Amino acid sequence: MNEPTSPSHSKNGLAAPGYPLAAVRIVLVEPAGPLNVGAIARVMKNMGLQQLVLVNPQCDPLSLEAQQMAVHAFDILQAAQVVETLPIALQDCTRAIATTARPRTLDIQLEQPQDALPWLISAPKQATALIFGPESRGLSNEEMYYAQRFIRIPSNPAYPSLNLAQAVAVCCYELAKCSQLVVNDEQSAVDRASVETLEGFYQQLEALLLKIGYLYPHTATSRMEKFRQLFNRAQLENTEVAMLRGILTQMEWAMQNSEIGSLKSEVTE
Repeated sequence: MNEPTSPSHSKNGLAAPGYPLAAVRIVLVEPAGPLNVGAIARVMKNMGLQQLVLVNPQCDPLSLEAQQMAVHAFDILQAAQVVETLPIALQDCTRAIATTARPRTLDIQLEQPQDALPWLISAPKQATALIFGPESRGLSNEEMYYAQRFIRIPSNPAYPSLNLAQAVAVCCYELAKCSQLVVNDEQSAVDRASVETLEGFYQQLEALLLKIGYLYPHTATSRMEKFRQLFNRAQLENTEVAMLRGILTQMEWAMQNSEIGSLKSEVTE
């Protein structure tokens, strides 16, 4: 699979295949059901993921049943890597998240998918993995320890265990959503004003507002906090900050010339 050199997007707003999800591996440990494997291939393609890794599969991932469930994602099945052990599946991965549906005696923090999954794609071009256990037992404690973070999908306590394909679908959807945020951040990072640039604007604004009497020294800090919140929410770009500072500079120039004009009038009188 070739990774595209620039991001693209589908009409539904999710990241199109290849960016930035190309480095994420969906790792299935000892999957037993070809229907599940096929359904997982389909949802992976739906959400823009490409790498499927099967650890010691207990079924034929290219069986007719798997193909029927995959529909137009047969290419994902064909490209799937089959390996013997989980450590081999995780080779070259810098980050891995394991999934679980049952209580654990391990001293680990269970997070929700939307909180943990963005971490997998926050390191550009680094191989990462999302690990799912067998349908019958889930991941063992030993297998869990190969991951650095752990997620559990919130569900009805009376029946918390999701079907494997369903669990993968939920996680793939969350990955697709957060990948779009990563794309947007990277696209706008060049234009967005830096903290230093904004700080220069805030200092100029505060000085001017003090000068015209809108701010008072004893309340300036608290009032400026509200201005900071306002402009920070806007996520200003460099050109926008330059425009705002240009307005402030022009106001300062007008005030200075007005003062000079008043002084000249007083002298002539």
